[in-house]
Amino acid sequence: METAFIKLISDHQKIIYKVCKTYRVSREDQEDLFQEIVYQLWKSYPSFRGESKISSWMYRIALNTAIAVYRKNKLPVDYVDKMPEQMHAGTAPQTSENEERLFEALRTLNDAEKALISLYLDDFTYHEIAAITGITESNTGVRLNRIKTKLKKILN
Repeated sequence: METAFIKLISDHQKIIYKVCKTYRVSREDQEDLFQEIVYQLWKSYPSFRGESKISSWMYRIALNTAIAVYRKNKLPVDYVDKMPEQMHAGTAPQTSENEERLFEALRTLNDAEKALISLYLDDFTYHEIAAITGITESNTGVRLNRIKTKLKKILN
């Protein structure tokens, strides 16, 4: 199970990095959030039933963790399970100046807007976004259009 989990994180770490960069400004805070998300994924991994795409499951946990930690500043965690020792934040992918501007703009959005646009930017369909966030498909479309308009104003 540990080897499969490490491969899963390795294969999908861009999801985690994107959430971390969207919800945190400093490198240290991003690394802390990365570790917290990986820990929450590790705790939840045995209960993953495969009823959704693994990336959808990871996004839901990553977003919920980022929002919970953001709101509470510290998520109460019971560290009873041992996480694989090979897991650490590692080196984040390099970002261009335009990507950094986008992340700055994304940080101005509220939590719900950040979650929606992050999923959209990762090419999730409206149907998948609705399933992950718990809102209707039509509401997803309306909200995303408003968020895109908001981001255009911020970036111009």
